[in-house]
Amino acid sequence: MAAGRSLSRSERKAAARAEFLRQEEQRERRRQVSRILRKPAAERSADEAMLLSGCQEMVRDLERLRKKRERLRRRLEEVCDEPDELKRKVSKLSAVVRGAKHLIVYTGAGISTAASIPDYRGPNGVWTMLQKGRSIRATDLSEAEPTLTHMSIACLHKHKLVKHVVSQNCDGLHLRSGLPREALSELHGNMYIEVCTSCIPNREYVRVFDVTERTALHRHQTGRLCHKCGAQLRDTIVHFGEKGILQQPLNWEAATEAASKADVILCLGSSLKVLKKYPHLWCMSKPPRHRPKLYIVNLQWTPKDDLAALKLHGKCDDVMKLLMDELELPIPSYDRMKDPIFSLAVPLQPEEECSHSRKPVTPPASLHEVQLGEEQQMRPDPPSGGWFGRGCAKGTKRKKNS
Repeated sequence: MAAGRSLSRSERKAAARAEFLRQEEQRERRRQVSRILRKPAAERSADEAMLLSGCQEMVRDLERLRKKRERLRRRLEEVCDEPDELKRKVSKLSAVVRGAKHLIVYTGAGISTAASIPDYRGPNGVWTMLQKGRSIRATDLSEAEPTLTHMSIACLHKHKLVKHVVSQNCDGLHLRSGLPREALSELHGNMYIEVCTSCIPNREYVRVFDVTERTALHRHQTGRLCHKCGAQLRDTIVHFGEKGILQQPLNWEAATEAASKADVILCLGSSLKVLKKYPHLWCMSKPPRHRPKLYIVNLQWTPKDDLAALKLHGKCDDVMKLLMDELELPIPSYDRMKDPIFSLAVPLQPEEECSHSRKPVTPPASLHEVQLGEEQQMRPDPPSGGWFGRGCAKGTKRKKNS
C-alpha cells in the first residue's frame, strides 16, 4: 500500500474481518491451553505438551490467574485453631491485656453474628451473598441483643482494662451493652439514632426502633422532624462511598485520640478491609517500632495479618470467654430491663406514632410489647431501605429526581 493512501471501504472491512478472526483464534487457543493445564502433567498427550511449549507466555498468564484465584479463595476460607492452640494464644493475649497501658478495641460485624446478625464477608455474609447473586435474608434486628463479646468488652472497660472501643457496626449493640457513650466511636453510625443537623450543636434523638427504614445511600432523611426547630431529621449511617461528618455517634475525634495513645489494639470480628483505609487509626505517621502492638481475632484472612503480633483463629465469643476466664472476670449477663436505650430514648410525639413500621425494642413481658405485636400485624410491609437493605448495596448510584 502506498504511503498516505487511505483504505477503501472493502479494505477496511477485510482488515476488520481479519482482526476478528485473529482474536477469535486467540480466544480458542486460550481455551485449549486452559483445558490442558487443568489436566495432570502425566495425562497430557505429546500434541498437548507441544501446544503448551508453543504458548509459554499464555501459559504464564493463565498460571498467574490461577494462583490469584486460589489465593483469593484461601482468604475467604474460615480457619479455626485447635482448642489447645486457641487456649495457648488466649493465655498470651490475657498477659498483654493485663500489661497494656492504653488498650483500644476495634470491632466488626463478626462480634454480632452470635446475635443472628449476618456479617459481610463470611461464607454467608451480605457481600458474599450479593456477589453470588443471592438475596439477603430478612433479619429482625429488634430481637438482637448484646452478645457475650459485647458484654465482655463493657466489663473490660468498667475494670479500666479497655480505654476505648472503635466499632464499624451500626446495630447499636455496644450502646445497649452499657458501654458509656464517651468510650465508644461508631464510625458507620447507629441504627437507633437520628439527628437534626440544622441545630447547632446537632440535636440527637435516640429511638427504640430502627430509624433507617426509609433511608439509603445518599438519602438520609427519616421522615420525622426536629422537636425544636422543625427541620428534617436524618439518620447517622455512613454507607460505602460516603464520608462520615457527624460528630456523634461517629465520635472520630475520640477514636483518633485513643489511637494516638494506644500501645495495644485488639481487633475483634473485623475483616479490616475498611478499617485499614483509615491511617489515623493505625498511627501510620509514627515509626513502626512506636506503633501499637496488634492482636487480631478472626476466622478469615485480614490485610493486617502480617503486621499482627498474634492472630487468633476463633469465634469472638469463644475467644472472649476464654480471655475473661484467664482474667478471672465474670461476664455480666445482658438484662433487657436495664438496657440503656430506654433511658436515652426520646419519645415520639403523638403525630409521629405512625411514622415508622419497624418493631421497637421493648422491655420483656410488658403489656406494651403485646399490644405493639398485634399492631405490627395490621401494618403494611415496611419500605426496603435502611443500612441493612437497599442502602447497603455497593455500587448503587444515586437516582436523579424527575
